[in-house]
Amino acid sequence: MVQFDYIRDPAEIYRQSFATVEAEAKLDDLPDAMRPVAKRLIHSCGMIDVVDDLAFSDGAAEAGMAALLAGKPVFCDVEMVRSGIITRLLPSSNTVICTLNDERVADRAKAISNTRSAAAVDFWEDIEGSVVVVGNAPTALFRILEKVQEGVGQPALIVGIPVGFVGAVESKQALAEFGSDLAFITVHGRRGGSAMASAVVNALAGGLG
Repeated sequence: MVQFDYIRDPAEIYRQSFATVEAEAKLDDLPDAMRPVAKRLIHSCGMIDVVDDLAFSDGAAEAGMAALLAGKPVFCDVEMVRSGIITRLLPSSNTVICTLNDERVADRAKAISNTRSAAAVDFWEDIEGSVVVVGNAPTALFRILEKVQEGVGQPALIVGIPVGFVGAVESKQALAEFGSDLAFITVHGRRGGSAMASAVVNALAGGLG
């Protein structure tokens, strides 16, 4: 049997991974609070250049951390995002919510002529001051912006990093241009996904321990 030579110690894997990120990534121009976010993003996807597409509003990371410390809930567009959030890092036993599998969603999607991911957003309650995390569905990101416009409340932070070829670029641009008082973190372009979106929350929460 072939004996493969590889590192088996998880702590050492972690240490070397982030040492590589810090050595190769260009993070000096980022605010201090955004550097852990950038590192986690790079670690989640293995692409150093993803930091070139990273965009955020002033004080976005601080707003997200304050919401988590205050015990506000975290709303996720899909179960993969929820599963990717390391709950032991959350500082206030924050509730992590995904309503995509709510039995009411299918009918709601038909009623609003939209996707299930968008319809699931309609069942998010108490979004005022919360952290919203979208890593899969551009329609969910568009929908939360619509709900904010309708006056249902404003999240403390929207992490909008949906992936894909249809609507992903446009939804992220809409988030970035929504308004100066809406805190956001995004990665422009087609790249994104659940792992990257949850990595942002893990970075914010990890800085609170």
